[in-house]
Amino acid sequence: MSATPGNESRGVWRIVAGREVVVKLRDRNFVISTVVTIVAIIASLAISGFLSSRPDKVEVAITGPETAAVLDTANALAADTDTTFTGYAFPDRAAVEQQVRDDVVDVGLVPVEPSGWLLIGKTAEDTDTATYITAAAQQIALQHNADAAGVSLEQLGRGAAVDYDVLERGAVDPGLARIVAFVFAFLFYLASVLFGMSIAQSVVEEKQNRIVEILASAMPLRQLLIGKVAGNAVLAFVQLALFVGAGLAGLAATGKTEQLGQIAGAAGWFIVFFLVGFLALASLWAVAGSLATRSEDLQSTATPLSMLIMIVLFAGIFLTGTARVVASYVPIMSIVAMPGRLADGTAAWWEPFIALALMAVATYGIVIIAEKIYRRSLMQTQGRLTMRQALALEE
Repeated sequence: MSATPGNESRGVWRIVAGREVVVKLRDRNFVISTVVTIVAIIASLAISGFLSSRPDKVEVAITGPETAAVLDTANALAADTDTTFTGYAFPDRAAVEQQVRDDVVDVGLVPVEPSGWLLIGKTAEDTDTATYITAAAQQIALQHNADAAGVSLEQLGRGAAVDYDVLERGAVDPGLARIVAFVFAFLFYLASVLFGMSIAQSVVEEKQNRIVEILASAMPLRQLLIGKVAGNAVLAFVQLALFVGAGLAGLAATGKTEQLGQIAGAAGWFIVFFLVGFLALASLWAVAGSLATRSEDLQSTATPLSMLIMIVLFAGIFLTGTARVVASYVPIMSIVAMPGRLADGTAAWWEPFIALALMAVATYGIVIIAEKIYRRSLMQTQGRLTMRQALALEE
């Protein structure tokens, strides 16, 4: 049995969605910007990993007896790290200080009686170098004192052992969690503006060129809206998935595998939250285009939506404490706030499900209202409309 015209019109949105995808994929600027962003993400993480894993070679100007022994002990203590100390002997303290001033070496090490040793820097203290050399000097001093007291070093240090037990091994450190939250907020802003403005411009161009009148005679306006939203939602989802995948791959390459699981889970939730929320945002961007009659009108009709996106961006970056918890349940804001909380481990496993349900309900309501405004304003070409004016129009 053949399909009825009504059934045929209900599937037209797929054609519109396919056209949106094809047009975007043929846009060289879109493809190039996507590839460049992926390369930039991978390159930045690779450079970060290279810099963090690069050996730290510390050159030390030394003078006096047993100074070389201190460096040897410091190298032994730093054997499991990328830090190495190389000593260069000089006749006296003045020569050591001159080497430091001339930037020939990183630091100087000279004996000071009776306290022990003195590290010499040029403009600031090197805390890592100070840690290893101090520990080495203390170990040598303990050995000398133990020999003088007629006991072994083990006996002298009995009861001083300190072990380390990590209660939440693999949890994301706060600094990395803040970076992840910032990345979520930035990706939300980038995708919302990029794809949203594309929808609005497409709508207003079709309206300005009177193409929409031809489209309206061939399909229901509801199907046209659904197609535009669905097509751009697919593109946004794929692009975000590529960005997040590149970021996770780069993070794994830097050796942060213990934290990768939690961050990957938060990133997955971010994509889901964005996809659901983008359906509402895309509908509102389409409304911004339908309310305008010329491309110049978009600056006015899209201002409220642009302000909302900026608010969500800053909320995702700067909110903390109770305000952040509340924002993680507020639709649209939860796109960045809830995944950010999941990244730093402050959200329970059940919280994203509740926040996503609230987002879905809000999205449904926004789409219903947006669809009414879109249908009532799209065919109006006399001038720019407000939402209230559009709702007052007869269909």
